[in-house]
Amino acid sequence: MPPTWAYLVVGAVGAAATLAVTPLVIVLARRLDWVVEPDERRVHTVTTPDVGGIAMIVGVLAALATARLWDTFDPLFSRNSEPRGVVIAAVLMFLVGFADDIRELSAPAKVAGTVLVGLVLVLQGVTMYYFRLPYLDVVVVGDDWTPLLTVVWLLGMTQAINLIDGLDGLAAGIVAIAGGAFFVYSIHLADQHLLTPPNVGPLVAIVAVGVCVGFLPWNFHRARIFMGDGGALLLGLLMAVATSVVGGRADPTEQRFVGQSYFFLAPLIIPLVILGVPVVDTLFAILRRAKAGAGVATADKRHLHHRLIEMGHGTRRAVVILWTWTALLSAMVLYPVFTQSGFSLIPIGAGMLVLALFTVLHPQWRRTRS
Repeated sequence: MPPTWAYLVVGAVGAAATLAVTPLVIVLARRLDWVVEPDERRVHTVTTPDVGGIAMIVGVLAALATARLWDTFDPLFSRNSEPRGVVIAAVLMFLVGFADDIRELSAPAKVAGTVLVGLVLVLQGVTMYYFRLPYLDVVVVGDDWTPLLTVVWLLGMTQAINLIDGLDGLAAGIVAIAGGAFFVYSIHLADQHLLTPPNVGPLVAIVAVGVCVGFLPWNFHRARIFMGDGGALLLGLLMAVATSVVGGRADPTEQRFVGQSYFFLAPLIIPLVILGVPVVDTLFAILRRAKAGAGVATADKRHLHHRLIEMGHGTRRAVVILWTWTALLSAMVLYPVFTQSGFSLIPIGAGMLVLALFTVLHPQWRRTRS
């Protein structure tokens, strides 16, 4: 595996490229009227460009090109079709979202596009090999099940990121924190020789982090541009790839204890914990819409971030609260991995309790003071 600092350089290239291109995309979007108007189901109050995914795909391609041209990353690219598959899938996934941003595709059309992208990943070998069921056994993914699992995992990740993208900077910040945590976790697995090489997971994770960091200065409240479906689906793809090729390839025969969370949760479940905020939001959205007899893609204003605003939190505070939840969930996974102790979960649990009390009591305290 390449050294950690090399990954960080690639991530920095992605951040710099995204940061530099985004203002150009803002100008282009306003000239071509690629903007979204305020309405009853949106929080923003001014006309805003919503094609930030253009800058993000430029950042992704710039970062991956840097890695490809760098000798340090030759083991990942030499005689390996997976990086090519990631590039093709990223471009196609962005185009599906971009088409929806400017023409509003139907839900079946977006699902069909996502399925196509998933099949591209399968054809290029970007899939999981096996996964461990907690307290049970290792399940080897057969050829017959690989396409289905890849597509389902991709649909879940892209939908989760897309649904959480409802406030300025929310999705980009969550993916930056979660991607950073998963990058650290994957590097740790590699250092322990538990990750099947060559593995593009850490590279894809740090690219996602870099792109989000470069986009956030333009996207945080008050946002001058939104990532749109093009950016949200792209980030969902990157997280789906990183989590599947790391969580689905961590050595299932290794019997050493590598952090309590490794064997308690299993590597493939760990990203679901790190991405707990969008995952929980997606599950509640599915249940809520199923109960109402509405389609899964039906928009509403009952997501977690909308509820925080209804409680009395402003946009910035609601975003920071959900960022903090993501950071605490990430710490809950990483602390046992590095400390080999469950005792370290006590301060994290205390932090979660304090955050929960702040979330509930702060608006009431402000109303009482007023």
